[in-house]
Amino acid sequence: MSSEHPGVLERPGRPPLAYRAVAGRLPWVVFCGGFTSTMDGTKATALEAHCRRRGTAYVRFDYAGHGASGGRFEDQTVGSWTRDALAVLDRVARGPVVLVGSSMGGWVASLVIRERPDRVRGLVTVAAAPDFTAELVEPHLDPDARERLRREGRILVPNPYGSEPTVITRQLLDDGRARRVLDGPIPLDGPARLLHGLADDQVPWTLSVRLAEALATPDARVILVKGGDHRLSDPTGLGLLYRSVDEVWAGGS
Repeated sequence: MSSEHPGVLERPGRPPLAYRAVAGRLPWVVFCGGFTSTMDGTKATALEAHCRRRGTAYVRFDYAGHGASGGRFEDQTVGSWTRDALAVLDRVARGPVVLVGSSMGGWVASLVIRERPDRVRGLVTVAAAPDFTAELVEPHLDPDARERLRREGRILVPNPYGSEPTVITRQLLDDGRARRVLDGPIPLDGPARLLHGLADDQVPWTLSVRLAEALATPDARVILVKGGDHRLSDPTGLGLLYRSVDEVWAGGS
């Protein structure tokens, strides 16, 4: 497989998924992106280049409603995006995997672990945002937003990384409440490295600490980066990501 041209997973009853995969040594490294992010983001592409240098199998993909994949964003939920990730595991990254979750991708990866615990050898997260709909979105909705959600089923909220607002739907929030993972347990046996910037103004670093507590593995470390922002995609952040992935891929310590 080559990443020069994206593959497409056709799925009856579900939008087609775009992905890019590189063959190499197992376990696969599977990158799960964040809310509204695409597989062409800085971390996803930089990690691919790192895995190429290491000769490691790697795949990145767009959730439904994101990037080159089909479907409307507002029709999706965390549950449907988790099914997207599972489709990539079952049809592309066959065999053992190390999951790398960025922001919301940390939540998706945790749900994947619950569904495929025997497949997952380890976990790396960057600014993990598990349960973010219940933890970060719903508590900050004012009465007017709550009423519009009840009446219209959707609201628009500012997007910190773009000019177009982001759609938040009632079904996204309802689904998110049903898929919370921070109460644990998340049945991971292998190592976990959870990276988080102390200057993250989108997701508090305490969520990474709570995620570490929810993981069943005793080999879970939270790595806090002084001055690090939400993306952690500068050279320092990327270097830390590479080292963490390599360590988890090798089985931790």
